[in-house]
Parts: sequence; structure tokens; C-alpha cells
Amino acid sequence: MDWSNYPNFKPAEFACKHTGECQMNPGFMHRLQMLRNAYGKPMKITSGYRHRSHPVEAKKTTTGAHTLGRAADVAVTGADALRLVYLAHVHGFTGIGVNQKGSSRFIHLDDLTVADNFPRPTIWSY
Repeated sequence: MDWSNYPNFKPAEFACKHTGECQMNPGFMHRLQMLRNAYGKPMKITSGYRHRSHPVEAKKTTTGAHTLGRAADVAVTGADALRLVYLAHVHGFTGIGVNQKGSSRFIHLDDLTVADNFPRPTIWSY
């Protein structure tokens, strides 16, 4: 994958914290870069690609968006979180998870579809 197409992001931000692998989907990354352009602020990625052996993924019965390289969690709070959710919807993200409690506040973004066997579009809270 040509990371120069995504000038606001680096592979290390998306690498699996368990294996170090980074297999992000180019279509997802293009959508994320377009979102970043519209957002106009840095986006701190707290989770990107996750290998199936990652402890969070190993507990799941089906492969999730992170293991497909089609999801990222962005650290954000307050009014910035609301703005990011709005812009994510406008830019075609179909899975939006909101965690705005405690010390680990983030927005999950993915672009899965019904064709991927996921109920989409959807929004949820953690």
C-alpha cells in the first residue's frame, strides 16, 4: 500500500499492537484521509489493524472490522467527538461506535456493509 496517498497518517499508527502487522484496506484509508481533510485537525489513532490473534479479536466468534483493516479508533472528546461523528456519517462511514466515558474516550469508525454480513449502517455506544 502506498502510504503517501494518506499524508496525515503513518503505518505505525495502525499497526497491530499484538503482532506489529499493518494490513489496512486502501479504500478505508482513502475514506479516512478524506474525513481527516474535512475535519481539519490531527486525528490520534488508538487502534487500527488487529490480527486475529490480538486478545480483543481472539475473544470474538466472527472477524471484526479491525481484522479486515477497515476500522480505526480515534481518540477524541467533547464537541470534537460530536463533529467527528457528524463528518464520519457524511463521508460514508457505516459503523460508528461512541465511547465517551472514563479516561479512554474514542470514536470507532468502520466502512463495513450489509454485503460484509454486518448490520449497517449502525451506531452504538460502549
